[in-house]
Amino acid sequence: MIRKVPLFLDAIKFHESVFALPFAYIGMFLAADGFPGWHAFIWITVAMVSARTVGMAANRIIDRRIDAKNPRAAVRHLPSGLLKVGEMVGLTAAALVAFIIAAAQLNTLALVLAPFAAAYLVLYPFTKRFTWAANLLLGWALAISPSAAWIGVQGSLSIQPVLISVAVAFWAGSFDILYHTQDRRFHLKEGLHSVASRFGIVNAFRFARTLDTLAIGVLVTLGIWMSLSWPYFVGCGGAVAFLLYKYSLVNPSDLSRMGLAFARINAYISSTMLAGTLAAIYL
Repeated sequence: MIRKVPLFLDAIKFHESVFALPFAYIGMFLAADGFPGWHAFIWITVAMVSARTVGMAANRIIDRRIDAKNPRAAVRHLPSGLLKVGEMVGLTAAALVAFIIAAAQLNTLALVLAPFAAAYLVLYPFTKRFTWAANLLLGWALAISPSAAWIGVQGSLSIQPVLISVAVAFWAGSFDILYHTQDRRFHLKEGLHSVASRFGIVNAFRFARTLDTLAIGVLVTLGIWMSLSWPYFVGCGGAVAFLLYKYSLVNPSDLSRMGLAFARINAYISSTMLAGTLAAIYL
C-alpha cells in the first residue's frame, strides 16, 4: 500500500491543493489579524487538505465510468486500472475521518458545519449530469475554504470571509469553465452539461472573463472594506497580470496550452494574493 501513495497523490492531483489553500490561509490570517497560532494553523491545514481529498477522491469514484469513455480522462487511475475502486473508497473514508477530527480540534461551529461541507464536496460531481451550472458549483466547492478557515479561527462567520469565498467561487468557476471547453464534444455526445456544451466555446470564454473580472472586483472591495494596506492591492494587481497572461495562452480557437493556463497560472494567482495579504498584515 505504501508503494501506491504516489498513485493516490497523483489520482487526486494533490499538487493542485495550491489553488485553494492560499485562499484558506488568507481567511485564516485575516481572521486572526496575523498568525493564529500553531494549533489553529496545523488543524486548519489538515482540514483543508483532507476536505479536498474527500472531494477529489469522491469525484474520481463517481465519474470513473464517464472518464473511461473520455479520451482525455481515460488514463486516470481508476479507468486505467492503476487503482481499484475499493482503494479510492478507503482513501475517501480516511480523509473524511481526518477532516472531522480536524474540525473537532478547532471549535464547535467548525465541527457542526463539517458534515455539510463534506456532503457538498461529495455531491457536486453529480451536477454535470443535469445542469450547465456544474462549473459554477465547482467554484463554490473551493469557495468553502476561506470561510471555513475564518470559522476555524474565530468560531463565527462574518461578511469579510464571505466576500473572499464569493471571489474564489467566481475565480474557480471561471477556470473550470475554461478547462472543460476541452471536453465540449464529449459532453455533447454523452449528454453531460457544462457552460461550453450549453453556450459554445466562444461564450464560455466570455463567461469566464466576466467571472474573473467580478472576482477581482470583490477582492478589491474586500481590501477597501477591511482597510488593508497597499501590498494587498499590489497582490490584486499581480493577480490581474496573471489573469491577462492566462488569456494570452488560450483562446476559443487554440486550447493547446490549457494545461499550463490551468495548473501554473492559477497557482500563481492564489499565491500572489496570499503574499499580498501577508505583506499587508505585517508591513
